[in-house]
Amino acid sequence: MLTSLRLHNFRCFEGLSVDIGPGLNLFLGGNGEGKTTILEGVCVLLRLQSQRSASLAPVVQTGKKSFGVRGRFEEHELEFRYRALRRQVRFDGVEQRTVGEYLRLGRVVSLANVDIELVRGGSDTRRRYLDFLGLQIDNAYRPALRAYERALRARNALLKSPTARPREVAAYDAPLIQHGQVLLRQRAELTESLAPLAGQAYERISAAREKFTLRFVPGASADFEGDLERSHRESIRLRQTIVGPHRDDLELRIDDFPAAQFASEGQQRGIALAMKIAQADVLKKSGDKKAPLLLIDDIFGELDPERRNALLDNLPPASQKLVTATAMPWRDEIIADIIYELCDRRLRRL
Repeated sequence: MLTSLRLHNFRCFEGLSVDIGPGLNLFLGGNGEGKTTILEGVCVLLRLQSQRSASLAPVVQTGKKSFGVRGRFEEHELEFRYRALRRQVRFDGVEQRTVGEYLRLGRVVSLANVDIELVRGGSDTRRRYLDFLGLQIDNAYRPALRAYERALRARNALLKSPTARPREVAAYDAPLIQHGQVLLRQRAELTESLAPLAGQAYERISAAREKFTLRFVPGASADFEGDLERSHRESIRLRQTIVGPHRDDLELRIDDFPAAQFASEGQQRGIALAMKIAQADVLKKSGDKKAPLLLIDDIFGELDPERRNALLDNLPPASQKLVTATAMPWRDEIIADIIYELCDRRLRRL
């Protein structure tokens, strides 16, 4: 379990220290007080990435050049310092050259109002959902993803140049294919694990009124190399790589209809919750079989009482939970081990 968190120059906090209990920790406060930032600090500490943005640059407090997060997870001391040109990771006081051992320790699932974009938003949101899970359960996922992204950026930069030379563009095909095939396989396997769990979770949340299905839609076929060759002329014309894992998507259907077009807002929120519960279930079944830490950011006010109760009943009971809410009545409705109140960016234990 995570027992402490320290933030320095992290978004709205110049400095903040939080002691965290083993069960449910409730953070109450108005909008803009920093509740979400505390959850983000936990995610950055444990995963070296934010659940809110693809880049860590926006996390640095305005006017500062760096941020730091520190905390204790189980018996280990974790520390991460970030600045534009340098990242420093310490595990039990020892600076790490690689992050494999550090990242094997804590696993996280984040639930927030913006998760509805999994249904409404573009394919990049759903790829990020798969990546956030893949990075936590497979050591080969991170190097494949990073290498593929580097090759894709270089290839697209050449395609966008005024005189794109075919040989120079083709030089990036080999790494793109090598790492792209790994991503295609891993994302397909992730979806295969997620799909039945998400369907079951949605059935419980919706009281079996509708059926939700999840399917992987790859951005390239099993013959990725052939796809690149066949799409070469069109890629030159459009000045971008048009096939590959960067075009992967998930098909979400409710009673066999596209969820984005035919599901109500309540149904869409139920689908997003089911997908996140499925993430937690997959994490719990993998590796050391420990339930992940749950970051639950102010979602209860957007749910009707039936879905709210169904969510609380279906969260992994063994998971440590950090929950934020704006309304004080939640203090009576949620049984919390520790309750904090945020006011004027100051944290007070109730």
